[in-house]
Amino acid sequence: ACTRSVPSQKTTMLTKFESKSARVKGLAFHPVRPWICASLHNGVIQLWDYRVGTVIDRFEEHDGPVRGVDFHLHEPLIVTGGDDYKIKVWDYKLRRCLFTLLGHLDYIRTVQFHPNATQFPWILSASDDQTLRLWDFHKRSCLSVLTGHNHYVMCAAFHPSEDLIVSASLDQTVRVWDTTGLRKKHLGGPGMDGGYPGMMDANGNRGQSPAAATALNVQAELFGTNDVVVKYVLEGHDRGVNWAAFHPTLPLLASAADDRQVKLWRMSETKAWEVDTLRGHANNVSCCLFHPKQELVVSNSEDRSIRVWDVSKRVGVQTFRREGDRFWILAAHRSQNLLAAGHDSGMIVFKLERERPASASGPGDKLYYVRGRELFCHDYARATGGSSGVDVPIASLRRVGQQAQTDGIGSGPRFLSYNMHNPTEGNVLVCSEVDGGCYELITFSLTKAGGSVTDGKRGACLGPGVFLGRNRFAVLDRHKREIVVKNLNNETTKRVQAPVPNVDCLFDGGASGRIILRSDDRAVLFEVQSRRVIGELTAPKIKNIVWSPDGSKVALLCKYGVVIADRQLEQLCSISDTVRIKSGAWDISPTGGTNSNLFVYTTLHHVKYCLPTGDTGTIRTLDNPIYATRVVKDQLFCLDREARSRVISIDTTEARFKLALANKKYGQVMHMVRHSRLCGRAIVAYLQSKGFPEVALHFVRDPQTRFRLALACGNIEAAMESAFSLEQQQGAEGKARDVWGELGSEALRQGNHQVVEMSYQRKKDFDRLSFLYMLTGDMEKLRKMLKISNMRNDIMGRYHNALFLGDAAERVAVLEASGNLPLAYISAKLHGLEDVAERIKVAIETQEGTVEGLMDKVPVATKAGGRLLQPPTPIVRAGNWPTLEIKKTTLEDLSAADAGEEYEEETAPNADTGAGDAAAWGNDDFGDDAGLGAAVDDMGLDDDDDMGWGDDLDLGDDFAVETPKAAPVDEMAGLNEISDDAGFQMPPAGRPPAACWVANSSHAADHMAAGGASSAMQLLHRQIAASDFSVLKSSMLGCYLGSTVSLPGIPGSGSMMVPLMRNDAGGHPGNDSLPRTSYTMKTLVAGIRNGYRFFQGGKFNDSMNSFIQVLSQIPVTTANSREEANEMKEMIEICREYITAIRIKGAMAEVGADPVRSTELSAYLTHCKLQPAHLLLVLRSAMGTAFKHKNFIVAASFARRLLELPDMKSERNADLRMKATKVLQKSEQMARNEHTLDYNENAAFQIDCKDFVPIYQGDEHVKSSYSGAVYKGTAMKGKVCVIDGFSTVGVETIGLVTGK
Repeated sequence: ACTRSVPSQKTTMLTKFESKSARVKGLAFHPVRPWICASLHNGVIQLWDYRVGTVIDRFEEHDGPVRGVDFHLHEPLIVTGGDDYKIKVWDYKLRRCLFTLLGHLDYIRTVQFHPNATQFPWILSASDDQTLRLWDFHKRSCLSVLTGHNHYVMCAAFHPSEDLIVSASLDQTVRVWDTTGLRKKHLGGPGMDGGYPGMMDANGNRGQSPAAATALNVQAELFGTNDVVVKYVLEGHDRGVNWAAFHPTLPLLASAADDRQVKLWRMSETKAWEVDTLRGHANNVSCCLFHPKQELVVSNSEDRSIRVWDVSKRVGVQTFRREGDRFWILAAHRSQNLLAAGHDSGMIVFKLERERPASASGPGDKLYYVRGRELFCHDYARATGGSSGVDVPIASLRRVGQQAQTDGIGSGPRFLSYNMHNPTEGNVLVCSEVDGGCYELITFSLTKAGGSVTDGKRGACLGPGVFLGRNRFAVLDRHKREIVVKNLNNETTKRVQAPVPNVDCLFDGGASGRIILRSDDRAVLFEVQSRRVIGELTAPKIKNIVWSPDGSKVALLCKYGVVIADRQLEQLCSISDTVRIKSGAWDISPTGGTNSNLFVYTTLHHVKYCLPTGDTGTIRTLDNPIYATRVVKDQLFCLDREARSRVISIDTTEARFKLALANKKYGQVMHMVRHSRLCGRAIVAYLQSKGFPEVALHFVRDPQTRFRLALACGNIEAAMESAFSLEQQQGAEGKARDVWGELGSEALRQGNHQVVEMSYQRKKDFDRLSFLYMLTGDMEKLRKMLKISNMRNDIMGRYHNALFLGDAAERVAVLEASGNLPLAYISAKLHGLEDVAERIKVAIETQEGTVEGLMDKVPVATKAGGRLLQPPTPIVRAGNWPTLEIKKTTLEDLSAADAGEEYEEETAPNADTGAGDAAAWGNDDFGDDAGLGAAVDDMGLDDDDDMGWGDDLDLGDDFAVETPKAAPVDEMAGLNEISDDAGFQMPPAGRPPAACWVANSSHAADHMAAGGASSAMQLLHRQIAASDFSVLKSSMLGCYLGSTVSLPGIPGSGSMMVPLMRNDAGGHPGNDSLPRTSYTMKTLVAGIRNGYRFFQGGKFNDSMNSFIQVLSQIPVTTANSREEANEMKEMIEICREYITAIRIKGAMAEVGADPVRSTELSAYLTHCKLQPAHLLLVLRSAMGTAFKHKNFIVAASFARRLLELPDMKSERNADLRMKATKVLQKSEQMARNEHTLDYNENAAFQIDCKDFVPIYQGDEHVKSSYSGAVYKGTAMKGKVCVIDGFSTVGVETIGLVTGK
């Protein structure tokens, strides 16, 4: 046979799972579940879930290494064979060994269940005793012993579909055995010599006797049987053969041996012969197998490599190496594209290629995708019954390069991009990872099916290509990582440097001229034409990006999560998952409100959804992974791993319900409540968490849950109904008492004392019941409570009831009855009960006591002014108390809810716009602000009433006495509207300004103004990494003191603190108020100007103090517009540059005697970004320093820069212009530097703000997140920045928050 050896390409392995353990000698995939069983050299058998990476179980009964393992195809069984000569069958559900098969006389190398184990309950084993054995695991007996090898049998395997067995041995042969005879014997076919014991022959006589059967078994043990015969003996290896495997469908064999070769063999009905030899391994080849889906052979070796061979071309196409670990075993999944390899320190589960089909949505209802080597257009609009549409072939894809000619190793297209900007023709970019990354541009007609197709325009790239416009596309240069813009003729028109380092992928930017760059764990939205960064967010391990149909939102699919952002790449929400995200698509339904608001994504085994609000849920499970392409109503269109278009049904009711609730479409919500099957604890918990317990009441029938929900929304009637049901279920004792206690607390909060009374009665809470009767003035019932306490012999109850009734005689009687005679005597004397006191005195003296001195124990003040304690007189005697109004929402009023209409809030007399009020009163703010404002106007209450209780209390007192004759504002009319009866109406509580400021802002200045120093410091620490607050102390205290003004009150009262607000120009902002801060843009501009003036005059210390003060004031200054926010960020840069320049100037004075360092520092000083007038001064100084020290090259550079300044043209700088010209002429004549300087004027660099050395591009450095000061190396990481004096260097934060 012809032999060949071709160097294969080393690539990166697509590892799905990796374990660390002892040496793995045997592997087997579960046929259905994501499990793999590994047998180890230390005797342990591990059952792993490779999808989540956890050990499910361990089996440890073998003594010594376990080399063989296999799963049963249908039953929960595992078979193992080890060096203890034992074959064990395990039930992994029962987690124990069922039985052990004994018979081999040496190490057992491999074990395997028959592929059709339901019909043939056989186990095949190979052993170092030079035999193979077939076992019936139902009967737990040996069926046949296969002898013929004369050395260790290293492996044995059944053919997947035929009656064949292959075995490999160290006798340098591969044997193929025919099991037809054994199969016929097992099925009981006619004409067979043998049969099962007890089977009748043709004459009606019984078969073998037990003795004969035993004799046959002994014969089989010693000499084997003729049920299995050798069909072929394959000789060709020069050393022992370690492995042999059948092709799953073709008459091919592969074998691996210690001669470092893998051989291919072909079989016919009569003979077998060697086809080819695959050379490349550098040590013993341990194992080999045919790929179950591709024409590939995979082998591994003790040379620490796994090699992939093309069966048709018979060459090596891939090599995976592992340093330090030899490979011993391979396994392939029966139905999935998964392989596993065992090595010295564990195992790996891997794939040879990614299985996601390359696809891209086109205009209208079209999807472009690649299947095999063809580009198809799938037209959803032409869908017929049961199908998702029609496939139209567009073009055949040609593959360039050796690796691209082999299927199954990642040579196919990986990415597809369609040009949505070109309406006249179709443009598709097909990108693959062959040869490091390449693309192909295909152009075709959109109108003529099968029209002319233009291809052949190819090039190198990294990752996918992106169309920027009608006739432009961009790719990423894989060497320089530049953005290369090309036209449709494949000509380069522009090269753009990426704005951030380490860019490794481009994605569509959602609009013409925009792209999204992936850099490390960041996504950057970049506009190519203007070269500006529009937005940036953090998203780890981004895999794909999906834009919504209207371009308003984008979903970033990460490895284990989804991030949804708007078109400016500002994050809306982020979710995480425990398994890998596979694909996603936006809903494009024309109706229902889910268009561009519902994102459906798929994982390995689930379809899930995500809303821009951050709500998520699971829609359905999947048998196999799919890749979503579009979502329309309750249909998910997708591609499977074979790139076949499919459509599956999904139920998005839950998602649409949550979306309608979030968008306040209450008509749609109530329509779904009545007509959809929404139920379950999850939806109830969701409604409670979102503050809609009254909606959840409509779903729940369980009394306990209904009771909790009714209390949450203040529905006393529903809570009472549920409490009665619970009492019937649980009886009057136990938990039912707790229910009545909770109901009583809620009713008391609302002021419904009748329900409170009933609750206390059912709970038998006599103490609280007595106190309630005292408060309501019900003396008759209070006397009944006294009688009840007498009947119950409750001494304390009697005393309390007597106290509430003001019955002094009863109290004395209680004290006397309880044996407290001294107290009874004192009480009787104090209340003037002289007769009773005399009787008690006699009783005390009878007991040899005395009353002398008892009254001395009572304080004098009490004796002088003591009087009987009488119960208070109730304000209202008749009926119930005035109760809190529990405001009903549109969602509660089912009769008014109608789908598709906008609903207004019911007019609530004590409606208030504050979120805090809504929470305090149990109301849910479902209406819009306009409706609430109208309700407040109708009440006739102005804004000041929300700020305090004084006016409301005065009105209440007036109302209780008489009606005022006249008032400038008719507030009484509003109160009359509020009340259901003539009683007093409790006014709602307002929110203090400080609480509003903290709730409405994430700016540190607003929190400090509210007095929240701790939260302000936390915000500054998170936003700008502030750590030393001593610098910021005065600025922060200024915020606090400047947010309020103190007004003197009337004589004898304290001053009043009045909040100052910055957003009250158009009226009182209510709960949306924000504080006025003491620092404004004018303050900052004045500080900058002072710094400029001092710098110009040479007062460097004063100048630096001015700039440092501005830096400390900026974090506590709020911007009123985006322009001001940008100006503040520019001021930070100005302060940093000037502080750095002043510090360099000071360093120059210290090293004046060192010509090299002084010249370097003067050169660095010229690279600070200063005002032109100040730059002139700096350049003049640097030119003089360099010229003085004879560094003429840099002196000439400074002179040129000085002459190019606009100010040099004025008359006042004529002398300086002349001097600079002379210096330039002299320097050009000398043209040498006296000293070697660490300064390169032609290279862009930044200045280390601590050591004043240049930091060139690519040098390692750390940065302050606030001032932007950079420091070379990592020595300053974690330390305080020397520029601003309070931020920590090297901490990545969100940056300065300006308030806009």
